[in-house]
Amino acid sequence: MEQKLLDTLKKYWHYDSFRPMQKEAIESILSGRDTLVLMPTGGGKSIIYQLPTLANDGLCIVVTPLIALMKDQVDRLRRMGIPAVAVHSGMTPRQIDIALDNCIYGDIKFLYIAPERLSSEMFRLRVDRMNVTLLAVDEAHCISQWGYDFRPSYLRIAELRRYMPDTPVLALTASATPRVAKDIMKRLDFAEPNVLQASFLRPNLSYSVRQTEDKEGQLLRIINNVPGCGIVYVRMRKTAEQVAQFLIEQGFSAAYYHGGLPNAERSMRQDEWISGKTRIMVATNAFGMGIDKRDVRFVVHYTMSDSLESYYQEAGRAGRDGGRSYAVILMSATDNDRIINTFEKEFPDIELVRSIYHDLCSYLGVAIGDGKEASFVFNIFDFCKRYKQPLAIVMSAIKLLQLNGYITLVEDCEHPARLMFMISRDELYNIKMQNEKEEEILRSILRLYTGIFSDFRPIDEMEIAAFSKHSHEDVHALLKHLWRSNIIRYIPTNHDPLIFLDEERLPSRDVYIAPETYSQRKSLMLERFNRLLHYANEEQECRSRIIEQYFCDKISEPCGICDNCLARKRREKSTSANYEEQIIDLLVAEPMTIKEVVARIVGNEQAIIEAVRQLTEKGTISAEDSKLNLKK
Repeated sequence: MEQKLLDTLKKYWHYDSFRPMQKEAIESILSGRDTLVLMPTGGGKSIIYQLPTLANDGLCIVVTPLIALMKDQVDRLRRMGIPAVAVHSGMTPRQIDIALDNCIYGDIKFLYIAPERLSSEMFRLRVDRMNVTLLAVDEAHCISQWGYDFRPSYLRIAELRRYMPDTPVLALTASATPRVAKDIMKRLDFAEPNVLQASFLRPNLSYSVRQTEDKEGQLLRIINNVPGCGIVYVRMRKTAEQVAQFLIEQGFSAAYYHGGLPNAERSMRQDEWISGKTRIMVATNAFGMGIDKRDVRFVVHYTMSDSLESYYQEAGRAGRDGGRSYAVILMSATDNDRIINTFEKEFPDIELVRSIYHDLCSYLGVAIGDGKEASFVFNIFDFCKRYKQPLAIVMSAIKLLQLNGYITLVEDCEHPARLMFMISRDELYNIKMQNEKEEEILRSILRLYTGIFSDFRPIDEMEIAAFSKHSHEDVHALLKHLWRSNIIRYIPTNHDPLIFLDEERLPSRDVYIAPETYSQRKSLMLERFNRLLHYANEEQECRSRIIEQYFCDKISEPCGICDNCLARKRREKSTSANYEEQIIDLLVAEPMTIKEVVARIVGNEQAIIEAVRQLTEKGTISAEDSKLNLKK
């Protein structure tokens, strides 16, 4: 089997050997053991589930919350000649049907699925007929209530295990404390504890914190002194735009990225940064997940993250190629209070949460007692404007409602185009198309989709193109023409968030917000932020050691390249020079033994002896008859 794994690794990835921890994790999975792998970002986690699946028969189900990451992985596998599909909110029911059927009857090796899709009837009816040999859970910290990014939809994964009791589970995460790791295994019903943990040390990454009231000036110094591309993280969308504009005015190639940009614009900016056309990306934390750009030389946090977990993930996007890189926090005196105030907004009064729940259901048109398992496209900006509520408060209320099992908000969505005819079928037949191509495309639409004369129906323009044997551009042009002619109503593909109602609508007075999702979660958030503050304010301890101890609960050797380690080296060098001066002054008067020199100088004995050795190597002093002499 080992040779088969190495041959498969060579065939598809062109590697001759495994990275640290990969082999151990794969062997654990192949032995049938549930396995939790804690491995830093960029450590090669995907190979751990892809390689054993390819080396054996059967299908691997991969649960991941990021649609963009799903698509990237599926495209990458297909380019390698490996059959893979994804199921997410951006697909039509017909597309999902075909994908799931292919997992039963076809040769599909990987099914990527969003966690909120696990409870759908369409999936449940098929999963027990699939030959699933591995269940992989990416971003596994999302299942833990102690994690910094807990998502209730992840709790459905344990239910999935009922359909495949003999299938091992592989849980993967780049950031989990010992408490979170223990909770992950409990939530995923591990048969026994089994954690494989790589070191969280990044020997090529220099961490530093700069206390400053001139963040713009510090940022310019970093960018001017560190060649190569980088990321500047901020908390607010407006700040991203302002900092990017400042850098452009200073002559740098920069762009901003945040969740408020249209999807096509975000993709274009991301591609330009990855290709090197843009040097600096100024972004909120919406940027970076799933991006594997290996030559990032610096990551600057213009404003602090909210936890050491998120900071480690974001900073870890630098230096994945092993080259020296820099992770810098710019911190001002007012940052602490500003972030604490943001936390307060994340926990609005419970009565306000109930009021927003009432307004949300009214906005979606759901009556009391209805709506269970329904889904709706949701424009949060329109909602905030209509009900005159701040965006931050609404997002916080939605998060609390989600944590308590009432709704699920999926922001990373792509919704299919939808179409409905505005005229009757008879009226349509009397309309003459401009050419035969248009008639063929129109006939294909009528054959593929039913009910489109009475209601909006999701359509797939690529499917229409394949069926009619014309180009996607021709299909899109005809739809636009029919739309302008008032023959159809057409809603193009869009990327608004999606809301699922997990339960029927309740009267707002019956909405219960559990204490553990409110006061306890608030306490956890503050605790995590305080750990980040400890990291940022520490001036003596090695920063890599602080991170390693937080995640692994063990103490490592100092990294030697963070700002605190470099400052300590400077102090030691200065102290060594001072010892050398004192030794010379003593020996000017008379020769002495090393013991006598140590006794006459106040300080660290080992450092004094080291200073004697340095002076001897330089030829400044010599040792004769067990005494030290100053050379003339």
